[in-house]
Amino acid sequence: MASGNGLASLGVEGATAAAQALSLPAESYGNDLISSVDPSNLKLTTVDDRIYTSFKESFSDLNIKNLDPDMLKTAEAKEKWRPFCNQFDGVVEDFNYGTLLRLDCVKDYTEENTIFATRIQFFAIEIARNREGFNTPVFQAKKQPS
Repeated sequence: MASGNGLASLGVEGATAAAQALSLPAESYGNDLISSVDPSNLKLTTVDDRIYTSFKESFSDLNIKNLDPDMLKTAEAKEKWRPFCNQFDGVVEDFNYGTLLRLDCVKDYTEENTIFATRIQFFAIEIARNREGFNTPVFQAKKQPS
């Protein structure tokens, strides 16, 4: 890729590590994908750029590092999210299915740190967290020897 954003920009060692990690089935990671692969290299969907652009236009003031559940679940919030989510109907498979989303991105999935969200909300927030460096500390902490 000429853009410098492809595997070539990682160098031989980085590209080899990324290729090896990404060749494993997702089940082998459990909830540890973000801590196993540098999040800045993750591509969650084929339309990450479109999701991210639309998300930033619609929710530029949303604190993605530490989500307030009210920003996802109140009647007012749902009205704001609905048009964003519905634009991905037919674009992202199962866009409106439910999934778990971490509230505080520096913490693991726990009962206290998760909320039920739609799949497209999960993608939008996690893509933004990856691109803006909020998931990097989790990756850095997990790769340091104990």
